[in-house]
Amino acid sequence: MPDTSKLVTTLKAVYNVNLAAKPGERVLVFTDLIPDGADIEPVEQGRREGLVRVARAARDAGEELGLTIRYSEFIALGSHGTEPDEGLWRLSFGDEAVDALKGAGLLAVIREKKATPEHIAKAREIICTHKSGAVNAVIALSNYSTSHTRYRDLLTSETGARYASMPLFEEDMLWGSMDVDWDKVADRTRRVAAAMRGAETAHVTTADGTDITFSIEGRPAREDTGMLREPGSFSNLPAGEVYTAPVEGTANGVLVINWAPNFRLASPLRVTVVDGRAAKVTGDDPYRERLVEGLDRFPDNRNIAELGIGTNDRATRPDNILESEKILGTVHMAFGDNSSMGGVVSTPFHQDFVYFGPTLTVFKAGAGTVILKDGKLVV
Repeated sequence: MPDTSKLVTTLKAVYNVNLAAKPGERVLVFTDLIPDGADIEPVEQGRREGLVRVARAARDAGEELGLTIRYSEFIALGSHGTEPDEGLWRLSFGDEAVDALKGAGLLAVIREKKATPEHIAKAREIICTHKSGAVNAVIALSNYSTSHTRYRDLLTSETGARYASMPLFEEDMLWGSMDVDWDKVADRTRRVAAAMRGAETAHVTTADGTDITFSIEGRPAREDTGMLREPGSFSNLPAGEVYTAPVEGTANGVLVINWAPNFRLASPLRVTVVDGRAAKVTGDDPYRERLVEGLDRFPDNRNIAELGIGTNDRATRPDNILESEKILGTVHMAFGDNSSMGGVVSTPFHQDFVYFGPTLTVFKAGAGTVILKDGKLVV
C-alpha cells in the first residue's frame, strides 16, 4: 500500500491534468462512511476504508496546490443514483441557492425523485441565478455513485462545475487505469461516439447468450474522456467510455450476467428483457436474490437505462465496476435511472453490468455499422 505522501503527490495529477484546476478555485471533495452496525465483509470494509483514505489525500493534495477545498464525509446513502442530503447541496451550490430551492418547495421533490419537468426547469432557473456561490469543481469519492443524479446534472449544467465522479475508487487505479495517455483515450472515445451518432437501433450479442436489441434514436452518444477542463465537464475517473440511454420501452432480448459489480458469479444469471424492462431473472447464483431485491425496490428500477462502450486501454480489472466498464472492447448495460443522460426515468437506482467479448452493431437508415466485433474495436 502506498504511503500517504505518495498518494497525495499522485493525486495532484487529477487536479493538474484532468481538472486543470487553478489556484484559488473552490473544489468540493467528498466521500461516504459505512453506517454503524452495517454487516460488511472484511475485504469490502477494507476497500471502503481505502476510499476514505483516498478522499482525505485528495483534500490534502488540493490544499497543497493552493485550492479552496470544501470537504465532506457523510453516512453512505445505500445505492447508486440516490440524491445527496441537503448538507452536500449547500456545500456545492451555496446557501442562497439551496434556501431558494427550499423556499420554492423544490429541494424535497428533487431529492425524492418526484420532480416533474416543470420542477426541474424552475430549479435550473434558481440555481443559475445563484451560481456565484457554487464550487468550481468536484471530486466525488463516495462509494455510491452520484453520477446519475439531478444533483450532479444541475451542478454541471447550471453552475458550470467540472465534476470528477470516482465511486468505488481504489488506490491501485492511480497506477493502472489512471496512468494512461488521456489524449489517446479522448481521441478513441470521440471516434466511437461519432460512429454512434444518428443511429436508430443497436444490437448487442455475446458468445454466452446475450442478445438484445433496442432503439437509441434521438438519444445523444455522450463521451467520457477524463478531460475535465471545460466548464460543465463531467466524467468518471478512471474514464474512457461512450454511453447513451436506450429509448424506454424498446429493449427486447436476453442479458447474460457473468460478473456482479465486484466479483465473478459462480454461474451466470439470465435476465429476460421485455419492452424495455427486466421481466425475469433466472439462475442459481446467490447474487440473483440481491439483484432481484434491487430491481423490485421501485418499479422503474427494472428500466434498461444505459448502453456503454469501454475505451480505456489501461483498464483491466473485471472486479470493480468503476474500472471494468471502461475496459477497451467491453459493453456495459444498466438498470434504473437514466434521467441525467438523456432519458426520462428517475429512480434512486442505477446498476451497471459489464459484458466481455461483445459484438455491437448500430443501424442508421437500415444500414448496419459494426462498432465492436467479439470484443475488438472496429471503428
